[in-house]
Amino acid sequence: MCLITLAWRPGHAQPLVVAANRDEFYARPSAALSQWHDAPGIYAGRDLEAGGTWLGISGDGRFAALTNIRNMQLPAGRRSRGELPANFLRTSLSARDYIETLKVSAADYSGFNLLVGDGQQLCYFNSHSGQAQTLSAGVYGLSNAELDSAWPKVDYAKQALAQLLESPRPEAMLELLSDNQVPNDNALPDTGVGIATERLLGSAFIASQTYGTRASTALIVQADGHWQMVERSFGTLGVALGEVSLQG
Repeated sequence: MCLITLAWRPGHAQPLVVAANRDEFYARPSAALSQWHDAPGIYAGRDLEAGGTWLGISGDGRFAALTNIRNMQLPAGRRSRGELPANFLRTSLSARDYIETLKVSAADYSGFNLLVGDGQQLCYFNSHSGQAQTLSAGVYGLSNAELDSAWPKVDYAKQALAQLLESPRPEAMLELLSDNQVPNDNALPDTGVGIATERLLGSAFIASQTYGTRASTALIVQADGHWQMVERSFGTLGVALGEVSLQG
């Protein structure tokens, strides 16, 4: 998952609104959003190579989402990052308690950002800094650096979501995720991958022959725990493959 924007609004009728793109190599096998047959309380897409997920929700409204940290100097981990959101959705730990456990296990994984919510709290962990945060109400953006880093696509996504919050609709949220405008070179981050790759990765929606946006997801959680999630899947060059809509 390489772009997440969300609104966290405790006390609101729709306390959590999330729009997110998962970017990955097209060759990596994955399954679209569904209820997991081996964990019936989890609703998520699935990485079929390692068994984890990039974003999901439980039947009772627990939420988790993941991005990697793009830093060539960070060591590779021995375990799949996709375990992290999946494990939270399986556990009964509070969001804060789960995030605290990562302080001792984060080194087992390549660099990651993790967001977890239990309906009462929304928490964030960055494995590079090792810092756990309980987030206050607000609109946030996350890509492959720290939360709210001033990357063009993060700033764009936050502003676009904020304009939809009076009456959020999955269709409009998915539309904001489809933006493929590439920022000017001087606005792009320098993460050590070279300017050509920074351009490829600079837009909200990515498409190429080998790597790109594989899934766009819109999630709206109600105050009573009910939720709606819509996922669109894409293949090589951004070709649309299908759409799944679930409610809980």
